[in-house]
Amino acid sequence: MNGRKGIRILIAAGILLASCGRQPVDLPHYTGNVLNNPEYHHGQLHPAVGVHNMQVMRANREHPDSGDGFGWTYNHAPMLAYWKDRFYLEYLSDSVGESVPPGHTLLVTSRDGYRWTRPSVLFPQYRIPDGTVKKGRPDTAHNLVAVMHQRMGFYVSRKDRLLGFGYYGICIGWHDKPNDGLGIGRVVREIREDGSMGPVYFIRYNHGWNRDNTDYPFYTESPDSGFITACGEVLDNPLLMQQWNEESDRDDPLIPMHKEYKALSYYHLPDGQVVGFWKDALTALSGDGGRTWTTPVRAPGFVNANAKIWAQKTSDGRYATVYNPSDFRWPLAISVSEDGLDFHNLLLVNGEITTMRYGGAYKSYGPQYVRGILEGNGTPSDGNLWVSYSMNKEDIWVSCIPVPVREREQEQVSEVYNEMPDGKELDSWNLFSPLWAPARIETDGNGIRRLALKDRDPFDYARADRLFPSSDKIIVEFSVIPAQDSLGKLYIELQDGKGTPAMRILFDSDGNIKHKAGYRLRNIMKYKSGDEYRILIHATTETRFYEIFVNDKKKATGLFYSPVHTLERITFRTGAIRRFPDPDTPTDQDFDVPNGGSWEQESGFYINYLKTSVPDKS
Repeated sequence: MNGRKGIRILIAAGILLASCGRQPVDLPHYTGNVLNNPEYHHGQLHPAVGVHNMQVMRANREHPDSGDGFGWTYNHAPMLAYWKDRFYLEYLSDSVGESVPPGHTLLVTSRDGYRWTRPSVLFPQYRIPDGTVKKGRPDTAHNLVAVMHQRMGFYVSRKDRLLGFGYYGICIGWHDKPNDGLGIGRVVREIREDGSMGPVYFIRYNHGWNRDNTDYPFYTESPDSGFITACGEVLDNPLLMQQWNEESDRDDPLIPMHKEYKALSYYHLPDGQVVGFWKDALTALSGDGGRTWTTPVRAPGFVNANAKIWAQKTSDGRYATVYNPSDFRWPLAISVSEDGLDFHNLLLVNGEITTMRYGGAYKSYGPQYVRGILEGNGTPSDGNLWVSYSMNKEDIWVSCIPVPVREREQEQVSEVYNEMPDGKELDSWNLFSPLWAPARIETDGNGIRRLALKDRDPFDYARADRLFPSSDKIIVEFSVIPAQDSLGKLYIELQDGKGTPAMRILFDSDGNIKHKAGYRLRNIMKYKSGDEYRILIHATTETRFYEIFVNDKKKATGLFYSPVHTLERITFRTGAIRRFPDPDTPTDQDFDVPNGGSWEQESGFYINYLKTSVPDKS
């Protein structure tokens, strides 16, 4: 067998598909040669072109009205749907740490995926009856509130009704688990187009719980026959039921497989087979709609620890997996397949780790627990791949990944943002945009559109990257207008494809433009608030030499402080590179960062244009 296609792994021994005559089958596998380096937050992975990362909710204990309204700081396990031209995102929330009561489930919505509503309560806190006990534990519940645990968030019915789901688990004492099949049960309610929500109902009880000893009625008691029918559709779907595996009774007849397979995502192949992925990159196939499966095994070539992996078919007919390709929960990456089996590349989605501001039980660093939009739960109007995830199990984020997924930029950049189609200015940019440090297009007082990087977040920064064709010699031109000259910083770097900075320019908070010269920063010139600085850089990798011109005057020369073979992107960032955490950082952060909910005076930097070119060989 020759080539990448030829090295597909034929799984024969014991991995048999029951519904296909128990014949050997191909399973999903990774055949690329790119691997993640966890010493870097970005893993030294090449970015997928044009990915936008947006913060949805920033946790804030000190100023709850600037966060979720409650001041709770454990926020995790987001789920995503697209219905009636709007994104719906639900996530579970605990006051401080994972599975430490109290807990509830919150809901946010967005028309465009960039601006999100304030969280509202989808499933409220649930009081556990005093005296409740769990098999195998000595503790007894007293003044105890349930915690939420859900692997399935939404369902769009055949009659186009949107249902939201959650699960009330019980944690009595330290290290108790809500997903042990010993909770109360799963709840459901309708979410209406006008933003209102129907009553909460139980749709499935755990052993020992029923309509007589729970606070909400059973779904069949609803006066709405259409709601009852929609719930019945869910209960009749084995693929949806498999997602309930962890929380349900261990012998629940609705669950096709009862072993500890967690967090299913799936897609259909053209021949009707279902490809499933679980935590730890376990994978299996089903030929009968999820009723029976091959024995799940680790997908050959995939690197993934105990974190979720998202898999789906994309709008261009290809397939994608989005996950942490590491034993750590960073970075977030995407791998693409033409046929749903052979995944051949590994590209960066989000390579940032925001400062974890609040300690808590089992709060892991990084962008993690990724979920996209399940089959049947809508297709965004832009045709792109949208995923949701938590950052540090603290803040909620989404990413928009352009489809088709592109690995490289083929053309030189020539962008004047006020001359580009409205709303399309940043389609080829990679953005990291926190709520308090947004990177976006803004219009000035004269009606001129420009790329704005704002920052009032002491623990995060705005970042905007633009890729250009890989070159050993490059000319880069852009303008910067600082909104101030006594606070804020703007780092500008030329980098290679792995994110290695070769050279750096800095608009520093002392009013000086500087460039990095080895250990030191050297002044280029003073800058003033509101003035435009047209910057031109000539850079050559062979000699490591660069020249900097400002407003048509040569201002500095220097040598790369990091050698690179080629240059492939320019980065604008309102903060210094972060190197914490690293693979040796202790797993659990047991401290809060001082003033984690406070903000600084806002700084801003504006970019009117960006152009790249290759020097004339003559």
